[in-house]
Amino acid sequence: MANPRLALLQPYPFERLRALFSDVQPAGEYKNINLSIGEPKHPTPAVLTNALTQSLSGLAVYPTTAGMPELRTAIASWINRRYGVDVHATEQVLPVLGSREALFSFAQVVLDPNESDALVVSPNPFYQIYEGAALLGGAKPHYLPIDASGQCDYAAVAPSVWAKTRLLYVCTPGNPTGAVLSLEQWAVLFKASDEYGFVIAADECYSEIYLNEAQPPLGALAAAQMLGRPDFKNLIVFSSLSKRSNAPGLRSGFVAGDATWIKAFLTFRTYHGSAMSPTIQQASIAAWNDDEHVRENRRQYLNKFNEVTPILKARFKVEKPDAGFYLWMKTESCDQTFCKHLLEQKNVTLLPGSFLARTIEGFNPGAGHVRIALVAPLDECVAAAHRILDLKN
Repeated sequence: MANPRLALLQPYPFERLRALFSDVQPAGEYKNINLSIGEPKHPTPAVLTNALTQSLSGLAVYPTTAGMPELRTAIASWINRRYGVDVHATEQVLPVLGSREALFSFAQVVLDPNESDALVVSPNPFYQIYEGAALLGGAKPHYLPIDASGQCDYAAVAPSVWAKTRLLYVCTPGNPTGAVLSLEQWAVLFKASDEYGFVIAADECYSEIYLNEAQPPLGALAAAQMLGRPDFKNLIVFSSLSKRSNAPGLRSGFVAGDATWIKAFLTFRTYHGSAMSPTIQQASIAAWNDDEHVRENRRQYLNKFNEVTPILKARFKVEKPDAGFYLWMKTESCDQTFCKHLLEQKNVTLLPGSFLARTIEGFNPGAGHVRIALVAPLDECVAAAHRILDLKN
């Protein structure tokens, strides 16, 4: 008999999207432009691919779960360059197979499946891995709706909720809004974590896609250091090369933070069988040690935001985000109907905002919005924007 908790899992947004489009005939006069999924399409940098092909001998070696010291050092050095924060490469950094599997499996380390009333708190809309991790860990998801700014009001969370919270997922820059948590918001979260003892999982996979080179997004580790928490108590950060280095197929990232939780997570992962291939590790070292390709990556996204946003603003309510590669656009009608009509009339694929959120007490904070992933080439993004502008209701 299968684990009964599997029955609690909801269909993934893209499964729902396929069902939504099952009776739609796309406009045949247009080539399809798919801006529904956040899959980077810029070329993977040569610095990474060269290191990968030059390290194929690593396929003949069993990897260690802790990873090569050289990789952990490269990650720690990048954290210092990026955030001005010193982390201990051995005790506070751990390579993972992309942020997705780590975000899921970390919950299994934190949660006690025998605690029936434990909560896992996440923003709403949210990355569905958070919900699945909570349910399969034996906890109950608790959703905090985003407001017009794209943020959650953490100061308004009831003490009765915090008292039952064991794990809080924070996504900054956010998916889908691109909003970045401020130092003041981090202060609220750290205070609540200290008072109630919950762990904070900071998903920062979009941290390197931002529009102002002079203002990189604040990270959780930097916020902790600024607020006098150099031990990163009950804080674990999740990052990845998928978006930063256009390498979603590499499945390479890291977690960093509280040494106690890093040690526990390493124990779990030793049994979980999730060690990274030495070949992938060598490619990852090269990627984390190089920042030039990341600046070029940001330049391409900035060009797309600069071209696409003014076109859409002529009709729709939409603004450039703080970071990330999504536009979070308000629709003039039901978001699901909007997406169906857009595919039918213009052969452009977007994701309904309601598919990224849960309806709580009759309110779905993602409804009436669409997420536009500016991952296609610039000319396709611009063409899609014009088609969206011309859509008939």
